[in-house]
Amino acid sequence: MKYVVLLGDGMSDQAIEALDGKTPLQAAKTPNMDFMAKRGQLGLAHTVPSGYPPGSDVANLSMFGYDPVQCYTGRSPLEAASMGVELGPDDVAFRVNLVHLEARGGKLIMEDYSAGHISTDDGRELIAELQRQLGNEEFSFHPGVSYRHLMVWHNGLTSVKMTPPHDISGQDITKFMPAGEGADRLIYLMNSSQMIFHNHPQMKRRAADGHAPANSIWLWGQGKAPAMDSFEARFGLTGAVISAVDLIKGIGVYAGLDIIDVPGATGYLDTNFDGKARAAVEALKERDYVFVHVEAPDEASHSGKLADKIQAIELFDEKVVGPVLEGVKQYGEYRILCAPDHPTPVKLMTHTSDPVPFVIYAGEQEAKPGVAGYDELSAAATGLKVAPGFKLMEMLLDR
Repeated sequence: MKYVVLLGDGMSDQAIEALDGKTPLQAAKTPNMDFMAKRGQLGLAHTVPSGYPPGSDVANLSMFGYDPVQCYTGRSPLEAASMGVELGPDDVAFRVNLVHLEARGGKLIMEDYSAGHISTDDGRELIAELQRQLGNEEFSFHPGVSYRHLMVWHNGLTSVKMTPPHDISGQDITKFMPAGEGADRLIYLMNSSQMIFHNHPQMKRRAADGHAPANSIWLWGQGKAPAMDSFEARFGLTGAVISAVDLIKGIGVYAGLDIIDVPGATGYLDTNFDGKARAAVEALKERDYVFVHVEAPDEASHSGKLADKIQAIELFDEKVVGPVLEGVKQYGEYRILCAPDHPTPVKLMTHTSDPVPFVIYAGEQEAKPGVAGYDELSAAATGLKVAPGFKLMEMLLDR
């Protein structure tokens, strides 16, 4: 038996007036997900436990079959694992976003949480400069991909209150600055980064090219290294993870899964959809399980771009779901779980903790009457609910 998880990050949404009251999933052309929905187990899953933030870290732990209540310590330690940064028992990892802040009306606005989706080369150049000027025995900066990087506060504090930058797009940052014990140390770093970037040659170069320059860092997602059983110990299966995102890869590292890097996988609308599908089918030759993650719908949602979100969903269906659905047939028996991790409504430009539609498909079956397709309303209409969401893995494995 082969098992596949196909995850379209942030695909689910709310009804949108511009779509005549439909959600992006309802408006998008998704014949492959519709095919599975009409023949498989369709329902809603609560991937975010009550009281937990609806981040991709919490929700994807659930999608991997791990209970966030038992193992969640923060987002950044998972990203650190993917980046090969080993955390000591007293180290606290922080996500470092390269952002563009804009002064307007006496306020400092979070204009772009990704600094115009800064290139990896440009991002690493700035992180290297931060390490040169601010790195010491207390703080160390580590380069990642695009706008997503890492800082380790050695012997640091986890109790500081932080806010994800994509949650405050277009808002004054003043009331969202770090707060609590140790906040002054982090604010110092953020303010220092603004001076360093202001004097960096990249500032003028990017501005001259028409790009929003990275003019500050934003720290968030802190935590210490989690303790997790391996996927094989937990479920008795070997497996692999395919993603462009360090967070997802990091969960895979802690779960003891193989990490498969696909050339051209970017996390955006220009990602190598076809390559991910081919790699997934190939991975099953020697493994029992593969988790395929596509970030593009979520990124479009955070940017408030409805057309891009619909396109991302359609490309996910056409270039990932369809080819995997066909390719996995060569292995005989198989089961496929398709779902988002959490909703990311375009109107809100951030995550919510609402339940997500899922479908589990296990080969050729007759279509079920009354199921319109794969979308939020069709899933709710079945009455099938999975809570807590990490139980979805047991459902996929039919245990």
